[in-house]
Amino acid sequence: MSDAMPTLSETDALRMDIYQLFASLLRQAPDSELLAWLESLDIEQDGSRIAECWAALSEAAGQSDVDSLKRAHFRHLVGVIQGDVVPYASWYRNGELMEAALVALRQDLRALGFERSEHTRDPEDHLAAMCEVMAMLIAAQSSEQFTFFQQHLTPWASRCWDDLAKVDTAFYSALGQLGSAFMESEQARLSDQAAYQPVRIVEPASYDAGTARKATP
Repeated sequence: MSDAMPTLSETDALRMDIYQLFASLLRQAPDSELLAWLESLDIEQDGSRIAECWAALSEAAGQSDVDSLKRAHFRHLVGVIQGDVVPYASWYRNGELMEAALVALRQDLRALGFERSEHTRDPEDHLAAMCEVMAMLIAAQSSEQFTFFQQHLTPWASRCWDDLAKVDTAFYSALGQLGSAFMESEQARLSDQAAYQPVRIVEPASYDAGTARKATP
């Protein structure tokens, strides 16, 4: 059997890239190369909320520097005890870390054939990790995209992005607004596709720091 991944449509390839971008920006501040890329984006302004959010993030990237964003990332998303935003499903759904939402997620990840990378310290219910899982489900063209999104992202992710949108750093505020708009777009897209998307098997995989890779058997 070939290990080649199915060919993605342009739309799905873009969705996968966006999830991977979100995972990277949630885990760590952007480096100078990523900031420059974001600033250079040519956004087609079609009047949609998501286009406006992309434009705002691009503008904020052009007005930011790496060192200040490193400090802002720590303050907003990490903290000495916790940051301004606590990007974990258990926190939003259960009011505490390492709670029922994480247990349910771990069960579903095992059923899907995913395993946690030994190199990451974050629990699996970190929003970045869930974005990585979504990227891999898209890469596999898995019909489980909708179920995973509905069960593990819909109940809380938009609220988390909305909280990030309220922080006092323009770049991270713009990121929060974009994340919220993207969740809205994904909800509509996946709901439309759920009824007829073919079932595919997801190969075992691990996720760590924004990089998806197949696990070693």
